[in-house]
Amino acid sequence: MSKFSLSASQGGQIIQERRFVEAINRQAYQYEMGDFPTEWEAWIRKKRNDPPTIEEILKNENYRQEMKQKIKDVSEKDKLLQAKEYKEGLVAEPVHTRVEGHASAPYYGKKEPSQDPTSTASTFQPGSWMPPDSSSSKNK
Repeated sequence: MSKFSLSASQGGQIIQERRFVEAINRQAYQYEMGDFPTEWEAWIRKKRNDPPTIEEILKNENYRQEMKQKIKDVSEKDKLLQAKEYKEGLVAEPVHTRVEGHASAPYYGKKEPSQDPTSTASTFQPGSWMPPDSSSSKNK
């Protein structure tokens, strides 16, 4: 899967080691990030001295799969625990905030005029006069 050459002295000139992997089933331009095991990429980029063995790659891949499964299990347990705590009232459910408009808009979050003055960012909107509600006068 790989070819490499060691640095050598040739006529007083030092030739740097070249590390590369030959593509077997695909053209070089068809490979994408993550197609090579990370151990091979580390060797190609000279982050490690020796090329990886198949056993090492398989061992690391199994370890990554085990970690993914453990993370999934812990996440599921945490969700179940949270649901139980919400049900028992031990923890308040998270509030879902709905954002409307923008803070610098003159009528941030308001659809109709209000009797109360509003101030957002650098603007001021005085309160509007509202006629007395006929239903509220009957209640008095």
